[in-house]
Amino acid sequence: MTSSHRKLPRLRIGSRGSQLALWQANHISALLRCRGHEVEIEVIHTTGDKITDVALAKVGTKGMFTKEIEEGLAAGRVDLAVHSLKDLPTELPKGFEIAAITERQDPRDAFCSRHYSKIDDLPTGGRVGTSSLRRQAQLKAIRPDLDIHPLRGNVDTRLRKLEQGEYDAIILASAGLRRLGKTELIKQVIPAEIMCPAAGQGALGIEIREGDAKTRDLVAFLNDPVTRTAATCERALLHRLGGGCQVPIGAFAEIRVRQRSGARMDAPPEEGTSAPAGIIHLESIVADPHGSKLLRDSRDGEDPEKLGNAAAAALLARGGDQILEAVYSRGLAVPPQP
Repeated sequence: MTSSHRKLPRLRIGSRGSQLALWQANHISALLRCRGHEVEIEVIHTTGDKITDVALAKVGTKGMFTKEIEEGLAAGRVDLAVHSLKDLPTELPKGFEIAAITERQDPRDAFCSRHYSKIDDLPTGGRVGTSSLRRQAQLKAIRPDLDIHPLRGNVDTRLRKLEQGEYDAIILASAGLRRLGKTELIKQVIPAEIMCPAAGQGALGIEIREGDAKTRDLVAFLNDPVTRTAATCERALLHRLGGGCQVPIGAFAEIRVRQRSGARMDAPPEEGTSAPAGIIHLESIVADPHGSKLLRDSRDGEDPEKLGNAAAAALLARGGDQILEAVYSRGLAVPPQP
């Protein structure tokens, strides 16, 4: 409850300037305003926003979508930053922390096309747009005949290129399209078993200055324990593999029912606990960008970090280390952390 005697602090949000980033910042802003805060959004242009003519995998800049926003946080210009979680490096620079991870929207990728209803319907040599090595690798694994081309720009730009006939299909994150209400051209939501999503895809990460207990407490209500558990597992795998959002690594964790408990998969945590009950199921992949070799791991566990690390170790032992070494040595992607 608020009163005239107790005014809640004004909060400043740092955000990228893209249409989707601003939707995300405004979404968090609205939730904070409902709690009685005054909120301002400061648009901060990042390296990833400025480099639009090169495939992201070839840029290889550490924290390319976060560095300038973190500089604003460190300088005290903003109090918190709203990121697509998949853009946040698994190892944050010193001085920052993830205060909350929001409830995840659909984490899967979406197949968008004007003329074709699913990947299988594309003609031989069909032209598909994506700048993600992860998506490219998995597409090539099931359809090596496809002609895959880089696709940069904001969501509207990418959809316009599809509408203009530059591509037979493009692959985008389902969550981003749904948040923006741009679902007309979604023809297939691709099952995770066919195209494993990026770690953290569909969730938002709320970043603050490390040790800023005041802001941490104010945004704590945004944290979703189920999503945080799944994201912790996925990001542990990504960290162990030394990869970032632009390497051919996929990770998708979900909380599944304990057979003997009868609890719902989406059941909230019990009173006083921070993590949901249930078994964590993790699907993960490491793939050669050309789709010639795709390693898949599927396992269950109870501790998210241990599960993510175990899956990563298994993938590395089966040849994932050679795949990733080749990716890095070809300059296709540079790991965003040591």
